[in-house]
Amino acid sequence: MPGKSNRPLIGISMRYDWRQEYFYLRQTYAEAVYGSGGLPIYIPLFPEDEFLGPLCDRLDGIVLAGSNSDVEPLRYGADPLPKLGDVLPRRDETDARLIDLAESKSIPLLGICYGMQALNVRRGGTLIQDIETQVDSPIKHMQGDVYVRHCHKIDILDGTLVSELAGGTSTTVNSHHHQAIERLGSNLTPVAWASDGIIEAVVDDSSDNWVLGVQWHPEVGWESDPLSRAIFSTFLEAVDQRD
Repeated sequence: MPGKSNRPLIGISMRYDWRQEYFYLRQTYAEAVYGSGGLPIYIPLFPEDEFLGPLCDRLDGIVLAGSNSDVEPLRYGADPLPKLGDVLPRRDETDARLIDLAESKSIPLLGICYGMQALNVRRGGTLIQDIETQVDSPIKHMQGDVYVRHCHKIDILDGTLVSELAGGTSTTVNSHHHQAIERLGSNLTPVAWASDGIIEAVVDDSSDNWVLGVQWHPEVGWESDPLSRAIFSTFLEAVDQRD
């Protein structure tokens, strides 16, 4: 696939540093998409239909990247708890509009970490604002800066997309998050869990469109990790099969 002359365009939502006023994103997202056959396009956080609509008309796939911000709790009807991190409304709103456009235009969608949480909230679900203080006997999901290290096990529902990609019903993943899905959004099915019950992956089997959310970071170490490579290659296959 990397040798194709006409690579599909894959939009990836960026992060924003409000203190210094610049958009940014770790290079591994672009590397994983490009290495899997796509042409990565970083999407600046302009939550405007006049920008995102024409852009999505040209995109073949969308990746909702991770973020150093938390989803605004008011978006799912909750008050902020003490351990809530920074919120970034322009990121929340940009991802929400990208999710709507992906659905309306049948664009394959891959949500990573915060991206999976944003998908769940947009579908009407809620979030655990801080795993450590809200979950009984939690494991450590915030592993620190060495993202490539696989730090905990996940159990995967047999017969699902993720079990096919993992080649079984159990594997290990890297992890860097303190929030998680609480109540599931509409048409999202959980297919993987950590040992403390945290949902680690969701799919949408309600339509023909390809939708996958994972709580870990397959864009980190994707070249050496079989599951990470399979996630991106299968995402690009779904993009190629799109009408």
